[in-house]
Amino acid sequence: MAKKDFYELLGLNRDASDDDIKKAYRKMAMKYHPDRNPDSKEAEEKFKEIKEAYEILSDSQKRAAYDQYGHAGVDPNAAGAGFGAGGAGFSGFGDAFSDIFGDIFGGRAGAGGAGGGSRNNVYRGSDLRYNMEITLEEAARGCEKQVRIPAVETCDVCHGSGAKPGTEPKTCQTCGGHGQVRMQQGFFSIQQTCPTCHGTGKVIPDPCTACQGSGRVKKNKTLNVKIPAGVDEGDRIRLAGEGEPGVNGGPAGDLYVVTHIREHGVFQRNGQDLHCEMPISFATAALGGEIEIPTLDSVARLKIPPETQSGQAFRLRGKGIKSVRGASYGDLLCHVVVETPVKLTERQKDLLRQFDAEGADNSDTHNPRAKSFMDKLKDFFN
Repeated sequence: MAKKDFYELLGLNRDASDDDIKKAYRKMAMKYHPDRNPDSKEAEEKFKEIKEAYEILSDSQKRAAYDQYGHAGVDPNAAGAGFGAGGAGFSGFGDAFSDIFGDIFGGRAGAGGAGGGSRNNVYRGSDLRYNMEITLEEAARGCEKQVRIPAVETCDVCHGSGAKPGTEPKTCQTCGGHGQVRMQQGFFSIQQTCPTCHGTGKVIPDPCTACQGSGRVKKNKTLNVKIPAGVDEGDRIRLAGEGEPGVNGGPAGDLYVVTHIREHGVFQRNGQDLHCEMPISFATAALGGEIEIPTLDSVARLKIPPETQSGQAFRLRGKGIKSVRGASYGDLLCHVVVETPVKLTERQKDLLRQFDAEGADNSDTHNPRAKSFMDKLKDFFN
């Protein structure tokens, strides 16, 4: 299937500025991000397309090659990759045609032929993910954490070459440094990755003992991560360039720290709002009073009006969580729960029986919710 135009994917004209490209990518990425569309394969594919488009158009060298040669100019599988020094873009097209027509016209461009030089493809490193658990207080106020992650870094001994100090990689004799070889199949010649150098165009006769010739070593590294105030469950913090290192000098990937909020003993979070349950006595609910309720910072006093019902919510404005993208605060909603007394003395039981008996004649007035419920039951059975 033919690839879509990168400019059309981002909704841009070809004369778009770097700032326009960045803004368009952010807008599209927010819309189609997999975290926002967890069950949509279509959104996932769309996100991959716009990510690829941004990686090409945000790089001035790759963008120039794309503008001149289209997708073939930036295809890493195409010879020359369409960009780089020495007119690599044009040689890539020349080699593509010679793969098919070279033998027919007697212009066989075998290993070490025209367009020589290494064809090492430059690849960006992979992105990494780290799951971090934090408390509700840390999420509300912001904090700084240290994370220790396994990483693959450039070898300090050979500086990424893979060769033992004092030596250097040599041009592959099988492909002449191209990284690819041609095989004759009937009327056509087919180009494939060199089996000796695996596409790098180089071989290492004397490998580095520290990295065994790979040019990279595994290490642990410690990073400081600033958690902004207001982060929520599943939010991601991007640490640019802290992912896996690139290949053949390519840029490193990014590290994404994903926050997970530990369950709190008092509060439940809903966006910027906090919820809590507060038990009150029967007398306080009936007669009214004043109680203390906890907040994330201290305590607050709350007036309970007379005849308060169990489950009623009281809102304390501005006592919730700060917005991660602004200065506004959510609210704290306190849900009162009328607590039934336990372990009553005989006197307390007698007083309650007297109270119940005195209220029996005026039950409709004292218990409006019960009356309403009974009326509904009568209507139902009738």
